[in-house]
Amino acid sequence: MSSSGFNIFSFTGKMKVLHLTWFAFFITFVVWFNLAPLLGHIQESLGLTRSQITTLLILNVALTIPARIIIGMLTDQLGPRRVYSGLLIISSIPCFVFAVADSFTQLALARFALGFIGAGFVIGIRMVSEWFPSNELGTAEGIYGGWGNFGSAAAAFTLPTIALFFGGDDGWRWTIGLTGLMALIYGFVYYFSVSDVPKGSKYFRPKNSTAMEVTSKEDFWFLLIMKVPLYLALGALAWRLKNVEIFSTPIMYVIFFGLLLLYVYDSMLTFRANRKVFSEEVPEFQRYKFKQVAILNILYFATFGSELAVVSMLPLFFTETFGLSAVVAGMVASAYAFMNLMSRPGGGLISDRYGRKKTLLILTGGLAVGYALMGTVDSTWPVWLAVVAAMACSFFVQAGEGAVFAVVPLIKRSLTGQIAGMTGAYGNVGAVIYLIIFSLVDASTFFMVIAATAVLGFVSLLYLEEPEGEIAEVDEDGSVTIINVGRTA
Repeated sequence: MSSSGFNIFSFTGKMKVLHLTWFAFFITFVVWFNLAPLLGHIQESLGLTRSQITTLLILNVALTIPARIIIGMLTDQLGPRRVYSGLLIISSIPCFVFAVADSFTQLALARFALGFIGAGFVIGIRMVSEWFPSNELGTAEGIYGGWGNFGSAAAAFTLPTIALFFGGDDGWRWTIGLTGLMALIYGFVYYFSVSDVPKGSKYFRPKNSTAMEVTSKEDFWFLLIMKVPLYLALGALAWRLKNVEIFSTPIMYVIFFGLLLLYVYDSMLTFRANRKVFSEEVPEFQRYKFKQVAILNILYFATFGSELAVVSMLPLFFTETFGLSAVVAGMVASAYAFMNLMSRPGGGLISDRYGRKKTLLILTGGLAVGYALMGTVDSTWPVWLAVVAAMACSFFVQAGEGAVFAVVPLIKRSLTGQIAGMTGAYGNVGAVIYLIIFSLVDASTFFMVIAATAVLGFVSLLYLEEPEGEIAEVDEDGSVTIINVGRTA
């Protein structure tokens, strides 16, 4: 492991890797969320309807569902350095395509492809877990996630002004193209600046790269059940696209059937990766409980899923509720994501100090109350008070995200990418479901639905077990390495 001590102002060793990695995540979020603050410009420039606008918001988060699963597997196999660099470079292409699109269909296809960059988050989770000890991991992952997530606030705050600087109907095109150029350049910078593990450390890879490994028959069936919502969310997306006449009804049913076949194939791969649990018992010291992963999935559905959805709709909400201009609404709405700078690291820090489960219970309860409060915001509220309510709500949302990913790397080190991928994918499932709901109901009902799902997350948390003791990892040569995951702070 790298040198001891946690000096946030250092740029050597593990801290250098942390800073370079959160900035990679920051850029992915600037690119991923360059749409929301420029929606007004894009709508006016191309004459889009409100239905088309909400469809673009949904498409923006759709592909990230399977992408996070795929990227998680690639990260565990190839290492975070190569995968993060490749993702940044490749994702710049659909960003450039979106910038030059001149029809809704072109915008929709480019935006759908660009959702792949949202998978960048899971790569850094594995990178940071390789460089930091367990008693600093929650704080380090919180800084990575929080400062990276701030990219959506930076986009909301700066991109409308940059678009005005370029001027004309094409200002938004130059602005989005600029974010793509940032991703392209930084992909090369990251590749030549980091390594997957500290010098002398071993990078553990899973035995199977095609599906997540579990350690009991019961967990195998549990895993198959938890995969179902991932496919249902994609089916819901197809239904939504049919409703806005991108798809015809027959094509929608073809997609439904394709998703069913894909789930069957996915289940076969999962069985192939885990067939041993049906014929022999996994040694006790190598086991982990999949229910831990499932609970984190549910919590991330409510936390990150709601953040993605709210960040996407909040500028529009402030414009429609208070009559603000696009620039002012973007700046005001950025207050929600601005809290990421402190709240997500704060959630990880509290989790390191006071325990994983207790922290999550408190933050999830606050999340439910916060969104219930947001559900009461209307035009009779002073704008400043609505902003305060949004920021208070966002603290619990983002601190909850930090607390979730303080637990993820402590379940099974060699599967960290896959576990982070599945948990992250559930966040995008939440975003798709919430945004579809937003397209069907008013804002007040939308916020109340999120509050209700947070209550479900709180109930599931009662079954979470505090990570204690050690993780046993078996190397390719059969040797066993013990990794301490107990709180030592």
